[in-house]
Amino acid sequence: MGVSRHKVLIVDDERTIADTFALIFSGGGYETRTAYTAEQSIEIIAEWLPDLAIIDVVLPQMNGIDLAILLRTQCPACRLMLMSGQWITGDLLAEAAKKGYKFDILAKPVHPTVVLESALNLLVANQSKRTEEAVASEQTPPGGG
Repeated sequence: MGVSRHKVLIVDDERTIADTFALIFSGGGYETRTAYTAEQSIEIIAEWLPDLAIIDVVLPQMNGIDLAILLRTQCPACRLMLMSGQWITGDLLAEAAKKGYKFDILAKPVHPTVVLESALNLLVANQSKRTEEAVASEQTPPGGG
């Protein structure tokens, strides 16, 4: 069996953007799923846990920041990348910060190579962190020390 591909969930209510990013990531060797609403993404995550979620902040009904907060609790290993071209994003980020959540946002329009590079950096950093944690747990004697 081949090497496991990273799974990327793209959430954007602009179908053209979501589908284009899915095509770009698929072409880059990633396994992708797209959702056009936060609610649709929650249904996908119930059956398919992504390594990375790329989320538009301004979505109908549940916004992308609330979705990111939900993902942090339901899928702690999933890395998050948020994007927005809307002025309301600052207000949403401030509200999330009051609740103890901090997110970095890529400003739309964003070039696909920037998104791919950012995604790779997040996934590699996450993989390195998991490796370090695994090594540390193997070196801890039984009983915690």
